[in-house]
Amino acid sequence: MNTNEKPHILIIDGMALLFRSFFATSAMGHFFPNQAGVPTNGVQGFLRHTMTAKTIFQPTHLAVCWDMGAHTFRNDLYDGYKANRPAPPEELVPQFDMARSASEAMGWKSYGEKGMEADDLIGSMIAHWDGKANITVVSGDKDLLQLLRPGVQIALIKKGYSEYDIYTEERFTEEYGVTPLQFIDIKAFTGDSADGYPGVKGIGPKTALTLIQKYKSVDGVVAALDELTPARRKNIEADMDMLHLSRKLAEIHCDLEVESAIEEMTIPLYDAAVQQQLEQLGYSLVIRHANSLFN
Repeated sequence: MNTNEKPHILIIDGMALLFRSFFATSAMGHFFPNQAGVPTNGVQGFLRHTMTAKTIFQPTHLAVCWDMGAHTFRNDLYDGYKANRPAPPEELVPQFDMARSASEAMGWKSYGEKGMEADDLIGSMIAHWDGKANITVVSGDKDLLQLLRPGVQIALIKKGYSEYDIYTEERFTEEYGVTPLQFIDIKAFTGDSADGYPGVKGIGPKTALTLIQKYKSVDGVVAALDELTPARRKNIEADMDMLHLSRKLAEIHCDLEVESAIEEMTIPLYDAAVQQQLEQLGYSLVIRHANSLFN
């Protein structure tokens, strides 16, 4: 890498790739058990996704961010946060630790902080390296679009291992009609059914977009309640507490300490020693995939 060039950090949303890989193959009854009979489908899919992304985006550095347990500070804010999500299938449960171990076997730097989501780590890494590195985030989570800024692109997994829907700040603003940060304010009104918080009853995506485009933020809308139609004003006043709470739940926290030198994220070579470790772990599909990519 030219010393005048900024590093390019590839940030992998590990849990998002693990879940996606698990359900894509388990739906067909494919679990790829290892010699001990433990399913490996999610782990192998995560590894293949990350290897392919490395080949496509050609980063100089790589980091994998993980959720650390189901309970986060957002559960403390709101009991219903993600409460509607079913427990993970029993075939997936052992693969959480296996995926982190496999990531370490590859020599990839992993990040996780108790009580925080991977999103918050990703956001904090983006804030930490803002202006000092170009960043590509690979995930399936559209919530991350609020993190877009100059030098950052979000690659949403689209199909298979190599098709992505890539967002830049410019594309987002053109497509959504608001800034990435205003995406948080829109979700404050609409809520998020997947995450289990309701927003404001009676305010859908189109109305939320209209309000934020005109008044710029949740606070701007609240300050202009007298200008709204009686029905909209009534809806917002009835759910005012939930409006502000929903905004807190929707916002990714970008202020975690990121204590990592860029050298710690250097991408190691895929060599015979790594292949041997993968063989010992029983990841034969990954070995075939890696050999086709790197040899």
